Amino acid sequence: MARLVELAIAWGRLTDERSRVLAAPLVCAIAFLGACTVGPDYVPPKASLPASYSEAAQSTSNAPPAASALESTWWMNFGDPVLNHLIDEAQQTAPDLAEAEARVREARALRGVAGAAEYPEVEAGAAYARTHGSANVPVGVPPGGLGQGIDGNLWQAGFDATWEIDVFGGTRRRIEAANAAYAASVAERGDAVLTLDGEIARDYVALRGAQRRLAVAQENLSIQRDAFALTRSQFDAGLASRLDVLRAQAQVEATEAEIPTFVTDARASIYRIGALVGVPPESLLPELDPPQPIPTPITDVPVGLPSDLLQRRPDIRAAERRLAAANARIGEAKADLYPHFYLTGAAGLESLDASTFLTAPSRYLSIGPAISWLVFDAGKVRFTVQAQEASTDEAAAQYRRVVLGALRDVETALVAYGQAKVRRENLAAETSADRDAVQIAERLYGQGLDDFLPVLDAERSLYVAEDKLAQTDRDRDIALVALYKALGGGWLDATAPVASSSPAKP
Repeated sequence: MARLVELAIAWGRLTDERSRVLAAPLVCAIAFLGACTVGPDYVPPKASLPASYSEAAQSTSNAPPAASALESTWWMNFGDPVLNHLIDEAQQTAPDLAEAEARVREARALRGVAGAAEYPEVEAGAAYARTHGSANVPVGVPPGGLGQGIDGNLWQAGFDATWEIDVFGGTRRRIEAANAAYAASVAERGDAVLTLDGEIARDYVALRGAQRRLAVAQENLSIQRDAFALTRSQFDAGLASRLDVLRAQAQVEATEAEIPTFVTDARASIYRIGALVGVPPESLLPELDPPQPIPTPITDVPVGLPSDLLQRRPDIRAAERRLAAANARIGEAKADLYPHFYLTGAAGLESLDASTFLTAPSRYLSIGPAISWLVFDAGKVRFTVQAQEASTDEAAAQYRRVVLGALRDVETALVAYGQAKVRRENLAAETSADRDAVQIAERLYGQGLDDFLPVLDAERSLYVAEDKLAQTDRDRDIALVALYKALGGGWLDATAPVASSSPAKP
């Protein structure tokens, strides 16, 4: 509106009294309509969310998180400096983040392009022409000249300006859509960060899990080889059968056959981490190939309330901003149903003689309003409006899908994490009992008080229990990583408006 007032003042300075009288009603009408903006105003969607998570009570703390409970360094809860270093390095070198950052810069530039439409377009130009009038055409027929058979020069320099006065808000809606698209790209970058951190943590846990399973296999292989050696000694002394020796040998061979699989799994995890971090995968072998224990979470994560997801999940924020952009594009399309008002002008110097080109009498000036209105287009604009309305409905459906998917992710991760902790306790007790059983069975067999079959059964049970325990420790950590990702990992765009929510009705 301020620009329209300035326009009226400038018009008064540049025109004579008669022109001001004729133009005043048009300028006033344009200024009055300048506050109009066609199309629906955006209303943030209301997501129907439950009051709490159904799996929270059985899985972890459900207290509302403190301000720093889910900050961006959530992986530090595992207390593993190697993992911390990998994620810190990935923040600087990961190609996924470089790609997301480029999309943010692109959206920022497009927002600037949309905003530039609020300002006049000014074009400067200069020209010189040597003319010779044709004797066979009247004066004024292009390209023309000064007269039949007359030679002449034309010197020109000046500015042409055009400014579309955004009466019905098409430009404002375009800017609104560009701002929302930019905010969506920022949220998508947050989602890329969250996904990258989660994938690195997951692959790191998988690496340590494979190394732990390899260590379990090697420890049990050592026990089985001792048993095999004992059985051969018993056989040589006539105290054991050939069948016992073959059974002990088969168990050793079976365990040895599983070791290459664990080595392959560990190396594959290292190479995946390298690709995620953005370094040659093999360059991480010196750092990651030496075995380390599976990281143990220091504390549980307070999951908070389902309504927190609307702030914390970057994919929800991105979906909400895409919906806002689609809604704004309806108004941008509808603006073409109405007239477009312009202010055009030209100013410069024009002369037939170079010696007078830069003098005051060579000045010229032209300024005035213009209007264009698309009268007939076979319904093209109306079909465009319908398409944008359908696109907005699609974005609204996508927003609901993302919210429901976020709730599903949290509930699934909660039950997986909670049950993994329960399973871990049971397997730890089983492993301890199996370890005692192996010692007893070996002692009885060595004393000739029992046959070899209980030794084989006890060793096999111990190996299976320890392997399951290693897998459960890995799965517990992977479930916790999934829970952090599902909760948004502490990502928060504090500057963006948050969609409202309402608890689900029972």
